[in-house]
Amino acid sequence: MSMYRPVPRVPDFPVMEREMLRFWEENRIFQKLREKNASGPHWSFLDGPITANNPMGVHHAWGRSLKDMYQRYNAMRGSALRYQNGFDCQGLWVEVEVEKSLGLKTKREIREFGIENFVRACKERVLTFAARQTEQSIRLGYWCDWDDPKVLIALRDALADGDRVVTAKLPSGHTETARASEIVRKLGSAEYGGSYFTFSDENNYTIWSFLKKCHAEGFIYRGHDVMPWCGRCGTGLSQMEVAEGRRITTHTSVFVRFPIKGQERTALLIWTTTPWTLTSNVAVAVNPEMTYLKVKHGDWFYYVAKGNFEHDRLQDLQVEGKHETHKLPSIRTILKGSGGVEVIEELPGKDLLGLTYQGPFDELPAQKTPGGVFPYGETGGGKTSAEAHRVIAWKEISEAEGTGLVHIAPGCGAEDQQLGKENGIPFIAPLDDSSVFLEGFGQFTKRNANEVADDIIAALKASGMLVAREKYPHVYPHCWRCKEELVFRPVDEWFIRMDWRDRIQRVVPTIKWIPPDGEAREQDWLRNMSDWMISKKRFWGLALPIWVCGDCKHFDVIGSREELKEKAVEGLTSTPSKFAVRSAAAWRSGPRMLAIRGSTRESCHLAPCAIRPTEPTGRSGFQRTWCSKVFRVNSGTGSIRCFR
Repeated sequence: MSMYRPVPRVPDFPVMEREMLRFWEENRIFQKLREKNASGPHWSFLDGPITANNPMGVHHAWGRSLKDMYQRYNAMRGSALRYQNGFDCQGLWVEVEVEKSLGLKTKREIREFGIENFVRACKERVLTFAARQTEQSIRLGYWCDWDDPKVLIALRDALADGDRVVTAKLPSGHTETARASEIVRKLGSAEYGGSYFTFSDENNYTIWSFLKKCHAEGFIYRGHDVMPWCGRCGTGLSQMEVAEGRRITTHTSVFVRFPIKGQERTALLIWTTTPWTLTSNVAVAVNPEMTYLKVKHGDWFYYVAKGNFEHDRLQDLQVEGKHETHKLPSIRTILKGSGGVEVIEELPGKDLLGLTYQGPFDELPAQKTPGGVFPYGETGGGKTSAEAHRVIAWKEISEAEGTGLVHIAPGCGAEDQQLGKENGIPFIAPLDDSSVFLEGFGQFTKRNANEVADDIIAALKASGMLVAREKYPHVYPHCWRCKEELVFRPVDEWFIRMDWRDRIQRVVPTIKWIPPDGEAREQDWLRNMSDWMISKKRFWGLALPIWVCGDCKHFDVIGSREELKEKAVEGLTSTPSKFAVRSAAAWRSGPRMLAIRGSTRESCHLAPCAIRPTEPTGRSGFQRTWCSKVFRVNSGTGSIRCFR
């Protein structure tokens, strides 16, 4: 008699898996393991959460299988585990999918639909797919302290049905009867057990506490900078987000002549892969330490960098596991294609500094506007951009790309803006938050920047400024969520200053990194990261607890629900999930603001600063003053006192 049970030639694995799941459930195997190990050494696995936005994919199943393996290994060694799964709940991933499901295409349409309705739809979607992913994970055999998927769906339905009262049995064994929103905000808490949800009060107030500590050390500030921007999503992107969306793309690049004033038929030869930015050109930069040539092409003379002119160009592109190599002709070869080329003289870049020129779109009203076109004040000492055109120095220019002469548009690039500040030239910021040209840009007004390249090129050709065009492959940033090409535009946001990164860097070596090269990557990221943009001009996310005085611009950061209650002089009668918080996602929208959290729409209004003399501070010549900041909670009004 065989000691082994017979095995079918073609095993039915799904049937075998379901039998195993049924055995575990009927015999309480998971619960018995937890009871057995309850007094063992503590081992905590912190789950990096999946966004609860769609069903799990195969790649999620791979990751969860590895996580389960780690937990089972440590459980077999007798450790007591927390077994807590996580769900990422907020952000544009969810917003984009909700927009698709509702047929909404712009932020304006979201506002017309109703922010309360949109936020509720986001929360309902999260609960829907948290339930679905929970079912999939259980089916996968992943042992965790799971919420009952049926309870999550019941909470979703109760939210959709006017936030009615519901009774829910939670993983901890606790039974709660309350409005759905009151239960949802506590999901994952110690009282409830189960998976953690990043939209929970506990998570949000923890972040408030962190932001309060950053503010106490002077790290939080409000500033404007030229940032990568997605016009479809209507928001800026961080460095990490931009890195996620880099793709190999082919654009039409152009070689354009900028005629030099006072020199007949002599021009600066400019090259760009973003023709739309030429509408906003203010200056041209050269490297004063590089060698330049004056070359004759037909009946025109051009200035171009020597290395750029003579060398064939090689594009070695690597991104997202793709590697492409493209050989492109030298500038000499490109010019030869339309006429003879002769080198007239060689000169240092510093000899070009100060030359003035005619820009490609000087006829546009924006180019003729004194002080430029900039949303954060007059620039350039009141000069028009057309008046300010000149050659400036920039030592970062190399012979690797372009002509060695870089067209500078301070409203369309971060480095351009910095050069603009250093040289005191006007800024032109041409785009609104949908990446559409503003008034003052002629035929391009009300058109998307990513759709005007052909018409820009046609206008350059008609004006006699187009020298050549080519298809140019390069790595270009896209929105990692919606895949649209990004533009660069000035935005007013909230940041955490990162000049304290050394404190984080000192902790990195104390961590065991798997694989070991993770430590070097983390240190490299910290060394090169810029200030951390924490605000998003969107709707479904953490409400930043920042109050700003409309007159004096002083701001304060609230670190907890308790502090909010303490500083609210009156009107604070709402439940915690219905506090009106001025969200940085919407702080530029006007006096009435939305609170991202909670199931009802709330608004926030900041009253002008009321400066009143109070007691002396003890420092000669100074007095402490306070400004009254008023916010509106549903129908109530309250004020918060803050000192400045």
